[in-house]
Amino acid sequence: MYRFPEGFVWGAATASYQIEGSPLADGAGESIWHRFSHTEGNTHNGETGDVACDHYRRYREDVALMKELGLKAYRFSISWPRVLPEGKGRINPKGLDFYDRLVDELLENGIEPFATIYHWDLPGALHDLGGWINPEIEHWFADYAAVLFLRLGDRVKRWITLNEPWCSAHLGYVTGHHAPGLRDQWAGLRAAHHLLLAHAAAVEVYRASGLQGQIGITVNINATHAGDDAPETLAVVRRVDTYNTRFFLEPLFKGSYPEELAQHFGRAWPKVTAGDLERIAQPMDFLGINYYTRLIFAKDPATGTVRQVKSTAPYTDMGWEVYPEGLYEVLKRVHEMAGPLPLYVTENGAAFPDRIRPDGTVSDPERTDYLRQHFIQAHRCIQDGIPLAGYFVWSLMDNFEWAFGYSKRFGVVHVDFETQKRTVKESGRFFSRVIAQNGLDAES
Repeated sequence: MYRFPEGFVWGAATASYQIEGSPLADGAGESIWHRFSHTEGNTHNGETGDVACDHYRRYREDVALMKELGLKAYRFSISWPRVLPEGKGRINPKGLDFYDRLVDELLENGIEPFATIYHWDLPGALHDLGGWINPEIEHWFADYAAVLFLRLGDRVKRWITLNEPWCSAHLGYVTGHHAPGLRDQWAGLRAAHHLLLAHAAAVEVYRASGLQGQIGITVNINATHAGDDAPETLAVVRRVDTYNTRFFLEPLFKGSYPEELAQHFGRAWPKVTAGDLERIAQPMDFLGINYYTRLIFAKDPATGTVRQVKSTAPYTDMGWEVYPEGLYEVLKRVHEMAGPLPLYVTENGAAFPDRIRPDGTVSDPERTDYLRQHFIQAHRCIQDGIPLAGYFVWSLMDNFEWAFGYSKRFGVVHVDFETQKRTVKESGRFFSRVIAQNGLDAES
C-alpha cells in the first residue's frame, strides 16, 4: 500500500479560458486568447473558448462533481479581463461576483480553493499597451491581485501568482504558438523578466495585506536527458535545460539568472535593474510544479546534428513520452534548490483517447495507468523526505486545449461538447478511490 501522509491535498486543476465559456458575458473584456482563437489559422479547426465547458453557468454542477470525486482541493484560475475589463482601473462587479460565488460553493462542499491569479488570459486592452513587454505590467498585475485579495482573501488561503511563466513568454512571444502569437525572441526575454517581477509585486501586495494565507508560483519542468555521451549532445541538453528550467528556478531561489543566458542572447538580453532579482527571490510559501514528460536529445550519426529523439516508451496523444520517473527527478531537483519549502504538483495528467461504451461509461485505461505510475513516484518522493504537500490532476474535465482546440482530452471527467453532459471516466473513479483511502494498493 502506498499510503500518503495525513492531510495530503488531493485535487484537480483547470484554467479559466479553457472551461468557463461566456468570455464576454456580463461586462467582461476580451482576452488575448479570445482574440487569438478568433484569428483564422491559430487553433485546431478554428475552435474557440466561447462555450468550452460552459462552467461560467454550470459551476454548481461542476462543484457537485468535485464533491462526488472526493476532491480535497480545486485549483482554478481567475480571468483578469472578467474582473478588470480594461486590465486596470474599473472593476467589473459581475465578473468578481462569479468568483465570489464559486469560492463559496467550494467551501460549502468542503473543497479548498487554490486560486491562480494568471493563467495566460491577459486582457487585450493591456496587450495593446505592450502586454508583458511593457515594464509597467508589474504594477498593473499588482493592482489586479490586490482586487482579488481584498474580495476573496478572507476565504481563499492558497494563492498562485502565475501559471507556467515559461509558456507565457516562450510560446506566446517567441514561437507564436500561443496568444498573443508573437515571434520575437527579444520580446520573449523581456516578457519572462516582467512575469517574474509581476510575481514579486503580487507577493509584496499579499504580504502587505496582512492576510493569513500562503502564496507561491507554478513553474513547468520537464526532465531533460541526453541519449548519448557526445559532447555536442551534452551541450544541447544543458542549453535546453538552462532556457527551459534554470531560467526561472535560479532567479526564484538563487537571486540570479544563469550567466549562460546573457552570454547566449547578447544584446537581446534585457536590462536587469538593481534590486529586481532580490525582489524576485523574496520568500514564498510554496512552489507549484507542473510535470508531464521528458525531453531526450541525441546526435544523429548520419548528419552529426543533435536533435530531439523518442524512446521506446508509450507516448500520449500530445506526443509526450510517458516517463513517471521524471516526476521524482524533477521534485528531487527542486527540493535540493528550495530546501524545506513545501511543494505541490499543481498539474500532472495525460491526453489519451476515451472509449465510450454502449452503456455510456467511459473507459480510459491508459490515463488510469499514467496517473497510477505518477502517484507511485509522488509517494517515493515523500518517502525520501521531499516535502510534497499535494497533487492536482490535470484536468478535472476535458476542455479547450489551447491551440489544439477540443482535439485533446485530459480530463478525468468526460465532456460531451455538444450537450455539455459530464461523465466521470474510469480514471476519475480510480482517482476517487485514491483520495478516499489517501493512497493506492500496489495492484489497484
